[in-house]
Order: sequence, then C-alpha cells, then structure tokens
Amino acid sequence: MAKLVLTAVADDREGLVAALASAVADHGGNWLESEMARLAGKFAGIVLVEVDDAKVDELVDAMDELGALEVRVTRADAPADADGDHLSLHLVGQDRPGIVREVARTLAGLGITIDELATDTVAAPMGDGTLFEADARIRLPEGVEPDAVREALEAIATELMVDLDLA
Repeated sequence: MAKLVLTAVADDREGLVAALASAVADHGGNWLESEMARLAGKFAGIVLVEVDDAKVDELVDAMDELGALEVRVTRADAPADADGDHLSLHLVGQDRPGIVREVARTLAGLGITIDELATDTVAAPMGDGTLFEADARIRLPEGVEPDAVREALEAIATELMVDLDLA
C-alpha cells in the first residue's frame, strides 16, 4: 500500500471535500488523516490517504480531473519519525510581522519540530488593534528539556510583546 499526501486548494464552495473524498474512495483509497480550513475565501486542505500501489497512477489522474480543485500528490513512503516528548504552546499578543518567524527560529535552534500549528488574528477587546494567537504542538528532541524551551521562548517574548504558555 502506498501512502499519499494530497494538498488541495480552490475557491471555497460546497462539495469540494465530497469530490476529493469520492475520488479517493472510487480508487479504493482509505482516508487516514486530514486538516482543512477556509482562508480568505479559499479552501485549503491536506489529506493523508492510503491506496493500493497498483492504483496510485489512477488516483493521481483522478486528482487532475477534479477541475477547479487543484490537488498536488506527494508520496509519503518514509515513516514519520515521531519520537520525543510533546508540548503544547499557546501564544497571544499584539499582531505584528515576524512573530511566527522568531518563534519558529527559536524552536528550530533547539532542534524542536513543530508537529501542528494553528494561527489566527482577532480584534482586540475594546477596539485596541488586532491580536495574534497561535497554538502549536511541538516535539522535543532527545536531550532538550521543557525548561530550556521555556527559557528560550521567554527570552524572545518580551521583544515580541507576547504572552506564552507552554504545557
């Protein structure tokens, strides 16, 4: 069996997930995991499917025939390395360019992998600008302690003017 990662983007409208799911099922594929969202009027999704090796080319061709739904197919042959302790990170502060870059650089500098990341901007209470919020699930490599992560993030939190919570 082949594992494939499907990344899909289109102008948002009804039936996109149904079309994608039908194409997978029609070719004997099994829908394993997915994340989907509506962003700025666009549908964006990423799906992990499993399909018989003999049907991979047929499924790829079917993805090309979905019309307005642009789908990129990538083989996921290597098993994901998911060793390490996981932590949850929550960040909130006044929105400004560079927040994700600085947090990601800090985590990468410690060898930390970001397994999941969700961000949003919301109106601040009492009309005081825009807040940036991020929730992440991070994976620590062997030898990196949570306290080291906390210290590294706290060192940039003041500069970024954000509050961080690591659990």
